[in-house]
This record gives sequence, structure tokens and C-alpha cells, in this order.
Amino acid sequence: MQKKQTAGVLAALSSAVFLGLAPVLGKLAITLGFTPFAVVALRTGFAAGILLLAISLFTPHYLYIFPVGLFGCMLAGIINGLGSLLYYLALQRLHANVGQLLYSLYPFFVALWLILDHQPPSRLTLFRISLATIAVMLLTSTPKQEIDRVGVAMMTGAAILYAMHLPINQRVLYEVPAPTVALYTLLSMSAVVVPAYLIFDRAWPTENVPWLPVIGLTFATVFSRIALFLGVKKIGGMQTALLGLAELLIAIIFSDIWLGENLTLLQ
Repeated sequence: MQKKQTAGVLAALSSAVFLGLAPVLGKLAITLGFTPFAVVALRTGFAAGILLLAISLFTPHYLYIFPVGLFGCMLAGIINGLGSLLYYLALQRLHANVGQLLYSLYPFFVALWLILDHQPPSRLTLFRISLATIAVMLLTSTPKQEIDRVGVAMMTGAAILYAMHLPINQRVLYEVPAPTVALYTLLSMSAVVVPAYLIFDRAWPTENVPWLPVIGLTFATVFSRIALFLGVKKIGGMQTALLGLAELLIAIIFSDIWLGENLTLLQ
């Protein structure tokens, strides 16, 4: 039991590291000339393709999934795909560090979904969520920094949808290995974001635009998804979401180094 708990904590923290890099790399790609629709379509499509190829070549037994599990992954993928679109559209309007601070509200929404699923959180969990919520409110209410309200609304919507997909995947993970859930969830996300790009955008970056941020974002997506679902499988969606708040530190540090986005003294 102790080994399972330790493995789950390490997986959740690993996921937090990769998820913390995602907004920075995404913002960098958008700044360099990629549109938000292109970023989310490319990173999700490439990540799903890489994971499908790797599993097919090295661990093909992970391709098997029973119909109910597949339906759960598809539902979670569609929800998270819509959330990803909102996330990168919001990232175009917000600084990466502020955007990730807003996105960190998702444990609060995870707790709400779990309450609706008759899984009330502990008092310690409620205290943690309250503390994080107050912190985010203070961080985004600085008098000297104008906050884009549309961007804030989009990022909050992305957090709600991300939180919604975690309990769904947690149900599937009772019976299905984490790599299998990651694969079919990513494929379902691709089925949402790629058509959205083809319908609403179709813009393609110029030849001189560097692809390194998109490539880095793709691999961060692959590793974060596997680690995320492994964490959910071992320690549950609520604890994984709380440990995932460590991604804030990664996002703040690298947004300062790579994007020059500094927080104010009050923040």
C-alpha cells in the first residue's frame, strides 16, 4: 500500500512538472507566430500519434480496452479537448504565469464534481482548496496590472472542464491501465481539436517560425498524460489535483526565464 502511495505521489508530481511547462511553451509558440488553434491541434495530434506508435510497437497489449472503458475515455477526451481550446485561446490574452494561476482553481471544481458523485472531500482538502482559491483571487486582483476579463473567463472555463474529466477517467482507471487511458483520451481530444482548427482557423505559421516550442509541448503532453493518469490510478483524482498545484511553481519560474513575465511584489 505504501509503495502504491509513493508511486502515485511521484507520478502526480512528475505530471505537475510537465504541466507547468505547458503554458510557457504554449505561450512561446503563440508569441512566435502559431495561432492558439494551431498550437492545441498540433500538440494534441502529435502527442496522440507518438503515444499510439510507441504502444503499438513496444506494448501492444495496452491497445485493448473494453467498450465501457472506451466510452469513458471518449467522454473525458471530448470534455478535455474543449477545455484545451479554451485554455490556449485564453493563453493568447493572458500572461502564462497569471493564466496558470487561474487554471490552478481546478482542484476546487474537482471537489465539487466528487461531492456530486457522493465522494465528500476531507476537511484538510477543503482547507487546501480554500487557501488556494484565496491566493488566486489575490494574485489576479493587483491594482497595477490590468487583467483581461474574457481571458479570465476562458481560463476558468478550461479549469472547470479539466476538473470534470478527472473523475471520469478515475472511474475508467479502476479497470484500465494508465497508458491505455492516456492513449484513448488523447485520441478523443484530437478528434475535437483538429476539426476545430480546420473549421475555425487553418492558419499556418511562416517558414521562419521555430517549431521547438511546439515539439517540446508535444512531449510534455505525452509524459504529463501518462504520469497524470498513473497518479489518478494510484492515489485518486482529488489528491492528484492537489499535488498538481506544484505546476504553478514551474510555470512561474520558466515564464520568468523564457518569456520575461515577472510577477509584482504583491503577487
